[in-house]
Amino acid sequence: MNGGFLAPVILLALILVPLAEIATFIWVGGWIGALPTVALVVGLAILGLWLLHHQGLGTLRKAQEAMDRGEMPVEQVTDGAFIVLAGLLMVTPGLLTDALGLLLLVPAVRRALGRAVTRWARTHMHVQGMGASASYTRYSGPIIEGKAEAIEPEPDDANAKKGDGPSPWIGGGRSN
Repeated sequence: MNGGFLAPVILLALILVPLAEIATFIWVGGWIGALPTVALVVGLAILGLWLLHHQGLGTLRKAQEAMDRGEMPVEQVTDGAFIVLAGLLMVTPGLLTDALGLLLLVPAVRRALGRAVTRWARTHMHVQGMGASASYTRYSGPIIEGKAEAIEPEPDDANAKKGDGPSPWIGGGRSN
């Protein structure tokens, strides 16, 4: 998915999700009544926040245990991201978003989604930082072993000594 495709999808979701939520409110309200529908939404939000609190703390504890063992807590990080997403969905008023949020609070669902997201990220993402680049493609070419030796440059004129450069900001150098 590229950025040109993602913006219309987000816009469409911002239009369709509220319409679907309104339709669901009307349908459920017609089926069980207005007051029970509001009580259901509030009850699901409270249940979701309680589950979010308990599962979030458990995930944080598991991540700390993994780091204590010297392991990267990849599964715990993806779990945590899905728990945060579930919390956002649970706080959003609506029955459909509550149902999706509750679904994300099921550990088996989170693990399956986490594996799928990790698999997708390894094949489609390229990480680059300041002067360094890393991707998740594995290289299986030959390994060439050797020795490296640091070579220090020798000063070739009188201005090469430390603190005697052309900058007035470094070590009392000359200003012209």
